[in-house]
This record gives sequence, C-alpha cells and structure tokens, in this order.
Amino acid sequence: MIIRAKREDLIKTKELTPRRQQNSDLNLQELRACKTLLDSKPRRLVFELTNACNLNCVMCGRNSAEFKPTMFKLEWFELFRDIFPDIEEITLMGWGEPTMHPQFEKMLEIMDEAGLRKYFCTNGMLLDKLTPAIFKHKVDVFAISLDGADQQTNDRIRRGADFNKITSSLRNIVKIKKEQNLSYPYMNFVFTAMKSNFRQIPDLVRLTADIGLEELKVVYLTAFSEDMRQESLYYCMDEVREVFDEAARLAEQLGVLLKLPHLSGEDPAGDKVHKDCFTPWRDFFLGSDGYVRSCMSTPDKLFHISKYATFEEMWNSPEYQDIRARINDPEKMPAPCSRCYQSSNANWNQKFSFIQIGNVFAPDWEK
Repeated sequence: MIIRAKREDLIKTKELTPRRQQNSDLNLQELRACKTLLDSKPRRLVFELTNACNLNCVMCGRNSAEFKPTMFKLEWFELFRDIFPDIEEITLMGWGEPTMHPQFEKMLEIMDEAGLRKYFCTNGMLLDKLTPAIFKHKVDVFAISLDGADQQTNDRIRRGADFNKITSSLRNIVKIKKEQNLSYPYMNFVFTAMKSNFRQIPDLVRLTADIGLEELKVVYLTAFSEDMRQESLYYCMDEVREVFDEAARLAEQLGVLLKLPHLSGEDPAGDKVHKDCFTPWRDFFLGSDGYVRSCMSTPDKLFHISKYATFEEMWNSPEYQDIRARINDPEKMPAPCSRCYQSSNANWNQKFSFIQIGNVFAPDWEK
C-alpha cells in the first residue's frame, strides 16, 4: 500500500475506550468546523524530551542554529493526568533524541499505566538497552531514522550512528515479538531523502521487509545551510519519480507500507503556502524548555507551561485560540507557517518547503 501524506487521523493499534473515541470524534468535528474554542481535548500530546542528541547528522538544523541543552521535566507529566482518559496517544518526539532522557523508561511506565498509545521516534542507538522496557511497558509504535540501506551510506550521513548495531537491535525486537506472538510494537523506518542517498529507497524497502518492519516513510531533506542546498531533491524531480515508482512496485510485492511525499508540482495543495493544517486542534506540543509551540517545526512559542494552572486554561488560552484562527489564513498566519516545511503539512510545490536557508526555523532555547 502506498500513502502520499498523513492527514487528520492517528495510527490505530487497538480499539479506543468509549470515552477516548467520543473525544476523538468531537475533536474531528471541531477541527472541520474550524472552531477556536474547543470542548474536546487534543487527540495527542507531543512531548519533546530533549533537544540534545548523541548523533551529529550532516543535514540537522542544530548545525545551523544555537541549541542550548534543554531537558523535559518529569513533573510536567502531572499537569496532564486529568486528560489521560480522553486522549489517544503521547508521542515522544522533537529536535533531540528522546531515549537519552534519564527518565525515559519512567515516562513509558506512566503512559502504560494510563492505557495510552505510546509512540516515540529514535535514531536507534539505544534500542539494545531499551528492548526490555519496550515489551514491559507495551510500546505501541516507534519510528527509527535510517538514511541509508547500507552501513557506509547511513553512517556517513548520520554521523555517530552504527547501522549494524541499529539493524541488529531491530531484528532482535522482531524476533521477540514473533516468539511471544505480540502485535506490538509497530515499527517503521523514516528516511530523509537527498541527492546522495535517494536512489537507495528501493533497497531500503527490501531491508524493511527483510528485518520484518511494517512501514517505510520517506521525507524530503530540508536544507537549512548553504552546504546542503546541493543535496535538495527540489532540483531533480524526474529522477525522484523513477525511484519512487520502483520503490512502490517493490513495496507492493513485499507487503511493506510505503509513505511517500508528493512530487513537487503534483501536490494537491496547489499554490497554497501549506496544506490545511490541523495540528493546533489535534495535537498539544510541549518543548523540552517548557514552552508550548503549535508544532515542533515552528520556532514561535505560544507561552511557557507555567503561565496557566490547568490544562484547560492552556488548551483554550488566547494564544491557542489565536493560532487556530490564523494558521490557515494566508494573510494572517505566522511567518514560519507561511514557509512550512513540516513533512505532513508542507506544500511540496513550494521551493521554500525544501530550502530554509537564512530562515529562523528553531526556537530560541531557554533552560
């Protein structure tokens, strides 16, 4: 199966409780009605556990901006406990590597006790140590960043990574999953496509199937620095089409779910600056410095979590109502949104979705 863009719905790994289903249905209704004051809770909390990382990938924005080290406080979890029965999922994802957080396993435990869907994104370097916790706390989904179908390519791009260690850890997790006849965790690769590696996408489809992962998601490189401009695929869409077509044929044969971005010039968003955005309704994003942002791909901060005493005050704050009112209005949306590069919402007909050189793309981190 081939999917071109993830939209409103979150991944389903199990049936929702009636209360969660009711909230999700209401949230979708309010999103589609463009309400700014919501009766529903978000369907997902997204927590950026740290902006630090144990790798130094060649294309990472941290090489083009100052990243003061920040760490999510476990006590912030307590501010959301009252809405745990309503929401579907907590995703641990942001600018840094979440598994580096010293209380990462404790967070998985809290989420599991609440019966929440647990989702995290990782570079895979600590999966060997985390394997017992993944099964103990019933992690539903996790994504692994891999930018090459072989060690030489991946480890050159993802400096500090170890392709063989990562794939070995994944094979072990798949083995345990099969031995115990478990439906979790659902696992997928996320591949950042650029000139020097995109021809390996068909080989990565093969690797995905060989290891036993369910899905491969391809995203375009975002060039944050001049030295990465030449790696952008914006300039070679005819070649990209050929590779995507080959990968799609293989994925169908091997039973791999393949998620591909739209080709530039064929995005149904037309001439909009971005696809209609749903994140200020569906998600609540909390950065590792304690500042709420509308999504992880904007530098704009709405407010610090300490500003409001309850989640309800935060969720329907003047700041949140304002961003809901403006996010899809080309005349009023914040400047970073007008040049969106977020993988699901960007309009790939626009050059700025690929090239962010000279733009402010990351927040001013505060400890």
